[in-house]
Amino acid sequence: MTALETSGVGQGSAVDANASAAGPRPVTPVTNHKRRDNIRKWGEITLFVGPALVLFLTFVVYPVISAARYSFYKWNGVSQFSDAEFIGFENYARALFGGTDPDLKQAFTTQYSQPFWEALGHNFAIIGLSMAVQLPLALLIALTLNRKFPGRPSVRVIMFAPYVLSEVIAGVMWLIIFDPNGIATDFMHSIGLNPPAGGWLEDQTWAFWVVFFIITWKYIGLAIILFLAGLSGVPEDLQEAASIDGASWWQVQWRINIPLIGPTIRIWAFLSLIGSIQLFDMVWVLNQGGTTGQYSTIATYMMQIGFFRSDWGYGSAIAVIMFFISFAVAVAYMLVVLRNDNTDRIRKAR
Repeated sequence: MTALETSGVGQGSAVDANASAAGPRPVTPVTNHKRRDNIRKWGEITLFVGPALVLFLTFVVYPVISAARYSFYKWNGVSQFSDAEFIGFENYARALFGGTDPDLKQAFTTQYSQPFWEALGHNFAIIGLSMAVQLPLALLIALTLNRKFPGRPSVRVIMFAPYVLSEVIAGVMWLIIFDPNGIATDFMHSIGLNPPAGGWLEDQTWAFWVVFFIITWKYIGLAIILFLAGLSGVPEDLQEAASIDGASWWQVQWRINIPLIGPTIRIWAFLSLIGSIQLFDMVWVLNQGGTTGQYSTIATYMMQIGFFRSDWGYGSAIAVIMFFISFAVAVAYMLVVLRNDNTDRIRKAR
């Protein structure tokens, strides 16, 4: 017996040779255990995603498709849809530039196009004012509430309480306050000032600003809570180190806290953009956008023209326009503003 055979190497080679002579090993089939895992995985996906998908298709996709279909017809919403008159893009033309009929262009501009652009202008005015007023105000309140002082939890609850109130309840409450004989009028008289002659919500000058004040009171709580959540993730070591180096409280906020909660601020701005475009319920409760549309939005205008004037085809066209405006603004904001934040998250995940 050689040393190689004694070490076992020769035996191993013989075993390998016998295994090769016996032919390839049979492939192990997929076990029932793996099949059960796959079935369970897809069952969980169906259980958790299925209901949400059904609701999304039923209440989002189907209404959008239906509205796009109705927008090509002249239909009052009462008669059979089969009796509706197909007019193509005429509803969109009426909204954008008064229609295509030269004889009716002036009348359609006054009746359709002008109210549409005024309502859309109110939406974008609210967007601009939200960025210029609500953002710095909410940021200032959040930075103040981030400091430790007695009763801070109670103050936070008070600031967030308006947001959780129903829009109908809040709207009715402010209707009572701004009634021509309400509390706001009495307060103006008590300090020697005259309230708007036509009423707070009917005056051409005051109405829009009163509504914006109510909207700010209602929705600023969400911005404050989001900013406070972002501030809670800022390391205290950075703030303490800056304070030790001689930085004032304002310098700490401006150079450390605000830059570090930048992604949170941009997310709130995105929510505010979409919410301002689709603003409806609060404005609708406050006298349906005004008797002459002083503070109407594109959503309240759609409701008035579609239901109260029984012009479902034109109302559907307004809904489709609002959908595309929201979609375009959302995509543009994500590509331009949120792109860096999303890229940073992907890099960190890797």
